[in-house]
Amino acid sequence: MPRQAKAPPTQPFGADAFAPSGDTTLRWLGMAGFLINSHGTTMMIDPLLRGFDMPIMIEMPVAADDVPHLDAVLVTHSDNDHYSVPTCQDLADVTDAYHSTRYVATLMTDQGLPAHGHDIGDHFTVGAVRVQVTPADHAWQNDSSGASTRIFQPEDACGFWITTPDGTIWAPGDSRLIPEHHLRMPAPDALLFDFSDSEWHFGLAGAAQMANAYPSTPLLLHHWGSVDAPDFPPFNGDPQSLLGLVENPERINVLAPGQPYRLQRSPSAG
Repeated sequence: MPRQAKAPPTQPFGADAFAPSGDTTLRWLGMAGFLINSHGTTMMIDPLLRGFDMPIMIEMPVAADDVPHLDAVLVTHSDNDHYSVPTCQDLADVTDAYHSTRYVATLMTDQGLPAHGHDIGDHFTVGAVRVQVTPADHAWQNDSSGASTRIFQPEDACGFWITTPDGTIWAPGDSRLIPEHHLRMPAPDALLFDFSDSEWHFGLAGAAQMANAYPSTPLLLHHWGSVDAPDFPPFNGDPQSLLGLVENPERINVLAPGQPYRLQRSPSAG
C-alpha cells in the first residue's frame, strides 16, 4: 500500500487565538482550513471541524463550540472538504458573515447562513482586512459522470487574496494551474500551498512551478496529512515530494494543525 504522510501532532488552541493582537497570525486547521487573526479581525478559510465523510487521521485543533467569535468565514468552493455544512452551521451563532462565490452563497443562504456572493475580481473588507476574489479552475464535476446534474461554471470556485496590515496572504483554493493568473501575481507574503498529483488540483509539477514563480514566499502546506486516503491524490500529498522541486526549500512550512505562524512582510514581496 502507498505511504500516507501524516501531519505533525495537533497543537490545540482556544479563545486566546481569537483575541486582539498586534500582529497577524495564521493557524492551519487541518484539511484545507486556516484561521487568520489579524489585529483582532478573525476569519476562517474553508473550515472543516467535523462531519467529513472519509476517515480523518488528525485531531482537530479547535471545536466549533470553543470558537468565541469570527468576523467572517471564507469558502472557496462547494466540495464538502471546503464548504463543510456541519461546520458552517455549528459556527453560525458566532460568525458575522460568510463569503464565497455567488453559487456557493446560494447554498449557504438555503442553509440559513448570512452569506455574501461575489464575482471573480470583487473586493470586500472584513475589519482591518481587504479581500480580493481570485479565479480558480475546479469544475471537476463536469468531467465526472454522475457527480452532478448541474453544469459547473468557472466562477463557481475561487481563491482569496488577503491584504492585512502585516502583509498579503494568498489562498488560491483548489484549482488546476492557470498560468496567466497563478504565475503572474505580485509575490505574496504567505502562500497557502496545495500540492498533490491530482489532475483537478495544481498537480505536483504545477504546484512547484507556482512556488518557484514566487521564490521567496513562505509556503504553508495544507490539503495533506489529514485524511487516510493513500490512493486518493487530492489528499495524499507528501511534503518530502517537494524537496528538489521547490527553490529555497527552507521556506516550506510543515505546520502542525493549530500551530501558530506569524505573518511577516517580505522585502521582496508585494
